[in-house]
Amino acid sequence: MKLHYSAASPYVRKVMACAIARGLEGGIEKITTNPHASPEDLLANNPLSKVPALLTPDGIAVFDSPVICEFLDSHGDAPPLFPPVGSPERLKALLRQATADGIMDAAVARRMQSQHPQDEARRAFDARQKAAVERALAALERDPPTGLADIGAISVACALGYLDFRFPHEPWREAHPRLAAWFAEVSKLRPIAETVPVG
Repeated sequence: MKLHYSAASPYVRKVMACAIARGLEGGIEKITTNPHASPEDLLANNPLSKVPALLTPDGIAVFDSPVICEFLDSHGDAPPLFPPVGSPERLKALLRQATADGIMDAAVARRMQSQHPQDEARRAFDARQKAAVERALAALERDPPTGLADIGAISVACALGYLDFRFPHEPWREAHPRLAAWFAEVSKLRPIAETVPVG
């Protein structure tokens, strides 16, 4: 398998964390890709020009991190990261994934906007995204994951890691002690410890 990859992307981190949890990382060739440059090989595998994008051994292009993670979950012998269809556990895991992806979406948008002159509209946009992150963190604090057993937990860990990476000046731990304690524990595990963002 080939993965269009950026070491700073929280979505790429989620995919690689899932690959490690499934024992598949050795079969993935990482292709460093700048999606903002829209290289032809990326566009051939993802018309949206976003990473991650995975090319399977059969030549099938798979993109968007939730889809790639579910594809990876159908391979390997490790316990599944996606609970059975129709189960309450699956719904909870998917909702945690959606919450975490929302945090990543908002944080990435803030990061991109911060590189432009800050007029009133951009400041209002930043405040809206920041408020979304704060509400999501509060929801996760009320019901934090346990361990790193499913896609929801992996997604939350990657989202928190991205906040640490891009917004270290906005500490979140003091207001969310249960979430912070969980993150400290799972950060020692291979899927998270070996995918810390750089750049």
